Amino acid sequence: METMTGTAATEAPALNADHLRARLEQLAQQAGIQQWDLGASCSTDTSVQVDRGEAKQMKGAQRSAITVRVWNSAGLVGITSTSDLSEAGLAKALAGARDASAFGNADDTPAFSPLASAPLENLDQPRHGAVSILALLHTLKDAEQQLLDRHPAIETVPYNGLAQRSSERLYLNSEGACRHQALSTASLYLYARAEEAGRKPRSAGAVRLAYGADQLDIAGCIDEAALRTISHLNYAPIETGHYTCVFSPEAFLDLIGAFSSLFNARAVLDGVSLSSRESLGHPLAVPFLNLHDNGLHPGNIGASAFDGEGTPTQRLALLEGGVLKHFLHSEATARAFGVRPTGHAGMGAKVSVGPDYFEIGPAGSAADGLAGQLGLDRFNHGSPLVVIDSLSALHAGVKASQGSFSLPFDGWLVRSGETISIEAATVAGDIRTVLNALIGFEGPAKVGPDGVCPHVWVDGLSITGEA
Repeated sequence: METMTGTAATEAPALNADHLRARLEQLAQQAGIQQWDLGASCSTDTSVQVDRGEAKQMKGAQRSAITVRVWNSAGLVGITSTSDLSEAGLAKALAGARDASAFGNADDTPAFSPLASAPLENLDQPRHGAVSILALLHTLKDAEQQLLDRHPAIETVPYNGLAQRSSERLYLNSEGACRHQALSTASLYLYARAEEAGRKPRSAGAVRLAYGADQLDIAGCIDEAALRTISHLNYAPIETGHYTCVFSPEAFLDLIGAFSSLFNARAVLDGVSLSSRESLGHPLAVPFLNLHDNGLHPGNIGASAFDGEGTPTQRLALLEGGVLKHFLHSEATARAFGVRPTGHAGMGAKVSVGPDYFEIGPAGSAADGLAGQLGLDRFNHGSPLVVIDSLSALHAGVKASQGSFSLPFDGWLVRSGETISIEAATVAGDIRTVLNALIGFEGPAKVGPDGVCPHVWVDGLSITGEA
């Protein structure tokens, strides 16, 4: 059995993979089932929210989810879900999946991943014991008050939360695959609202992640939320037009994530991606852009060592020098393409595929040269520059299968050495145009919840100001 745990485990695992596997083998044999697999997860969560120094919500929960798949003699797959790990619960799940297999889709039948028993990377994920919910509440109350004290215009912190989780995942199949991972995570979110007389309210926030609540960078989260909120107090409208734009790391990662179907083999096979089989090996972006998916990056708090099919997580080149190198694959899509699974699968009768953690940055000396020419000094002589700090309405404003987007954003206009917050505006364009309109990168790559990325400069984007 491959077991991934932290270096300082403080709790006994709730999921005993070896014991569970033995029970499943016995139950499957009794039910006449030859081929099966199971994915399971369980977690213990504690979270708090506050409002003006008082507890708004205090919540604790224990969750478990088990998915069982069974292949019948015709090779069709049935699937069922349960939260019951008892003998009777597992037997019922196996029987349900066996019965459902009669209605399986013969045109789309998953199989076991050929890498389901391959060695796993040894992730450095120290486990931390949970702190009391009252300690979480005290910490969040103090953080809220510190944020309120940063500026007289900051009147409330309407969205906030401090949470901790202890979780486990496992994958088993009838061919002997046995994966298990246990970890702890914690998160802090602070979103402040500032308002001045006769002016519109302005808001901004920050988030921090760690392996334990006692490891969270609370001071840094307060500082960032305050700085971003205060920087939007002095605002003005922007004229509609085309501007050179600088995306913050978070904003550019959000934009790439919204169009991740470009790299998704499942979307390609389903005909809902801008890419096709023939796109591999062809340029998709400027020649100084590299884009990798790396769920193993140390900054990826809560990284999974394996996907829903037991395939090991890996670092995968999506774009190298602007050229499309690989797609994200499950076992089924990899089989259709004649390649190996990449460790990006969910679990289901029709298996989903999705990215883990993006790494975006320059490729080679050409990008270094371009990045060296960038900077606000270049725009101190009248040429306007728009800094896009955060994007909104990504689900409503993105048409991934068409490549177009029109998204509200928070940011600043920089002109003649002056920086002023933009009152309200949207940025619109086509993702393929954006990827080929990059000017370069600025500053060190920032590690965030969704990936690693520096500031990204893009030329000639359409900005629509408030009418």
